[in-house]
Amino acid sequence: MLFYFIAALIAVADQILKIIVHQHMFLNQSIPLIGEVVKLTYVRNTGVAFSLFVGFSPYLAIVGTLVVGLVIYFHYRLTFYNYLVQIGLAFILGGSLGNLIDRFARGYVIDYMDITIWPVFNLADVMINIGVILLAYKLFEEEEKNVSDSD
Repeated sequence: MLFYFIAALIAVADQILKIIVHQHMFLNQSIPLIGEVVKLTYVRNTGVAFSLFVGFSPYLAIVGTLVVGLVIYFHYRLTFYNYLVQIGLAFILGGSLGNLIDRFARGYVIDYMDITIWPVFNLADVMINIGVILLAYKLFEEEEKNVSDSD
């Protein structure tokens, strides 16, 4: 149950932030938060990270739906595997749902976090990346354990 609570909390928080940006900012408006390095910038993304596949939002909605299904599948397949794996999967699910809601409701994803040297992103993107990092960490930890057990 905690798995779905975490995922829902992430998706809801992501949507709340996107609604605030959408209702209170103009498209492409940028508000400096920390000098000119960290800004709140409202952009619409019909692609994926780094503006790849711009204009493919309907296809990306299908891919996002498949990702959600796979994450739920692995949640049940790896239920007793490790809490860190489950948290990573919940983060990926919550972030994927946050961006998927945008794709279905608007046809694009709202991005707003701007650190100048990186493409603009959102909370859902951050959560997906943290989830992937947690899974990768656990995978490498298991690999290290298997290597040292075989020695």
